[in-house]
Amino acid sequence: MGQVEDLWAQCAESLQEQVSDNVWSLTLGSLKPVDFAGDILVLEVPNAVQKNRVSERYLQLVEDTLTTVVGHAVTVDLVVVTPEPIEEPPDEVPAPSPATQATVRTAVRETNESHSARLDPRFTFDAFVSASSNRLPLAAAQTVAETPGKAYNPLFIYGASGLGKTHLLHAIGNYVQDNYSRMRVLYVTTEHFLNDFIDAIRNKTTIAFKRQYRECDVLLIDDIQFIQNREGLQEELFHTYNTLHGAGKQIVFTSDRPPKSIETLEERLRSRLLSGLLTEIDRPDLETRIAILRTKAEYDRIALPPDVAEFIASHVRDNIRELEGAIIRVNAFANLNREPITLELAKRVLSDLGDETPAITPDAILETVADYYHFTVSEIRGPRRVRPLVTARHVAMYLMRDLLADYSYPMIARIFDDRNHTTVISAVEKVRGQMAERQQLYDQVTQLRRQLKGEG
Repeated sequence: MGQVEDLWAQCAESLQEQVSDNVWSLTLGSLKPVDFAGDILVLEVPNAVQKNRVSERYLQLVEDTLTTVVGHAVTVDLVVVTPEPIEEPPDEVPAPSPATQATVRTAVRETNESHSARLDPRFTFDAFVSASSNRLPLAAAQTVAETPGKAYNPLFIYGASGLGKTHLLHAIGNYVQDNYSRMRVLYVTTEHFLNDFIDAIRNKTTIAFKRQYRECDVLLIDDIQFIQNREGLQEELFHTYNTLHGAGKQIVFTSDRPPKSIETLEERLRSRLLSGLLTEIDRPDLETRIAILRTKAEYDRIALPPDVAEFIASHVRDNIRELEGAIIRVNAFANLNREPITLELAKRVLSDLGDETPAITPDAILETVADYYHFTVSEIRGPRRVRPLVTARHVAMYLMRDLLADYSYPMIARIFDDRNHTTVISAVEKVRGQMAERQQLYDQVTQLRRQLKGEG
């Protein structure tokens, strides 16, 4: 056994140099050596979730590292040695069959999804780039996700738009759902919370509304600054907070400013927001921006040369969303023209970077798109579903998400006759994908974007 542990110690040291601190602490650091025989190393993982994560993302890296250390090919076998704890039923009650257990797990998952906003699976701790500008918020978010309700309750994360606050909220929710299947996670934007509150009053379903928000285990509320000037909503949030906090449930807020700077906020609610941990996400430095671009490129399997990454990071300084938008545009152009991504290509595609951007509003986007596609603004916003009109509508949604940093998916959905925000997400993803496949759509979106930014 000593030889196995020594081998794994050498491999672990090498792995730590190849992955981020997040990946090591949350995933690879949990692996333990069990046996090594016949060029097969058996590693123990704490649970099935971790096993799937390692198998899907890091197994090849582990095997390659082991092969380097040992000097010949090594295969890794992952096993869950320690069973996950379960509550034993009373002796007189027969244990449920595997089929019944699967049905129950499915029911729990469907119940969670039916009562909460959909968590974006792309936003995990593994995908979040750690740096000096966000290290404390990241560490606090990880602690909250690992021990919900035990520390930093509430957690209040604030900072300018586009720096990763929403990413951390989703990462907390995804981690809890992956590791605490019995816990109910509820992620909402403040606007979504407001809409639910208004609907509950209008439909006389306030009891169901309160049950939805006060019976969750982890409540994640995005953009809490929009609660200002909403006295009734502040009253409801105050009582929701007291109920959850009193029951030891975890609460996390994000905002573009600290609680003391949110105007017209009731003092009793402000004191609640100030009672936990306040942590700020700062703007990323150049090295961090380059690391973010490399992470995005790796996730999307984009061959991003170092000089292109540095060029983009040097010109986009304040907003991570714009960083990601820039690499998407470059990759789409390269795919359409069957060219490799080079610095010259990036400079050509991103010729607008570094210029002052005129004020762009949702109305300006709607009017520009409507005029370009020969529709009216009311048709773009409305329910009709004929192909040219749907394309125009999706392009408008994409441009709002791309150019309006302060507008969340639910906020954009409201502009389009109060559609569900998942419709906007689907539209944005569809346009993003088609831009890399259809030259005509790429040219249309590029021309509209330049027109809105005052470039012709």
